[in-house]
Amino acid sequence: MERRDFVKNTALAALGASLAGPAAAFADEKVTYLDSKDLTLLPKVKDDFALHFMALGDWGRNGEYDQLEVAKQMGQWATDHPNNFVISCGDNFYPSGVISEEDPLFNYSFENIYTAHSLQCDWHIVVGNHDHHTDVDAQIRYSKISRRWKMPARYYSKEVSLNKDADKEIKSPEKVKSKDKVLFVMMDTDPFQHEDQADYVAKQMAWLNETLAAASADVKWKIVVGHHPFYTVGPRIVNIETLTMRKALTKTFEDHKVDVYLSGHEHSLQHLKGEGHTHQIISGAGSELTKVTEGAAFSRFAASAHGFMYFSIDSTRLNIKAVDLTGKILYETELKNV
Repeated sequence: MERRDFVKNTALAALGASLAGPAAAFADEKVTYLDSKDLTLLPKVKDDFALHFMALGDWGRNGEYDQLEVAKQMGQWATDHPNNFVISCGDNFYPSGVISEEDPLFNYSFENIYTAHSLQCDWHIVVGNHDHHTDVDAQIRYSKISRRWKMPARYYSKEVSLNKDADKEIKSPEKVKSKDKVLFVMMDTDPFQHEDQADYVAKQMAWLNETLAAASADVKWKIVVGHHPFYTVGPRIVNIETLTMRKALTKTFEDHKVDVYLSGHEHSLQHLKGEGHTHQIISGAGSELTKVTEGAAFSRFAASAHGFMYFSIDSTRLNIKAVDLTGKILYETELKNV
């Protein structure tokens, strides 16, 4: 045997012996089975809510008007805080929507802007008036291209579990401690502003009433999402668009005890509470801003500031925070369901 082969074999034998020692020490230990999520660092800020999501509207401006800065803060916030998904409140692409599912604006205003790892979650989408200027259904078709873009139809609904161990709900249903849920109803509100689409609006309203009425007994919160608000202290405070939505939605919301109507359209962050059960939340500060008016009796909070809304929910509490582009909490409130 040549000297170099002797050295090589001796070294390998020594390495094997060193590895055998630690392995032998664990021979009697129970073998572990780890999933990737078991090894992922948890958010720095923890709470005891079951579900968390962010809401953002009126954002699609190729990163301009502080869209990119808001996106960066969303990514940081979702890194530091638990977050299950994002809701887009419409006007996803300025100035005139997209012309196809291959439109470059999907990259310029969405994929290349909301790049944080923490934002690679599901985005549940509704469309706004600007999205209706061209091929609004292209945003539905884009759901088959993008991993995170979720828009199965112009209007749709989804019940989301409030079970903290949602994965166990599938594997071991008998071990689930809570079957409580949140019902999200996603609307297409621009047609409400056009008389020639009255038949479409009537069909959607019939669907809305049926969907709310058919909510399972496990639903503890009902959240409707649309683009146009039915209350605002922005420029459209007494605009025909706002009054149209109020006339169309108020009775339905009251009949079915809708807890929150979440919208955009006004480029600000707002919490409003008119007569009745429903709270109006506006999250339309994803890029360009517009002014707000102080002093309205139904206004609980309003700020012309870039940012987003952050929701934390369990069976009896719905916490809402308005967060600006620096991560500062501008406003916080909590609704009770007892």
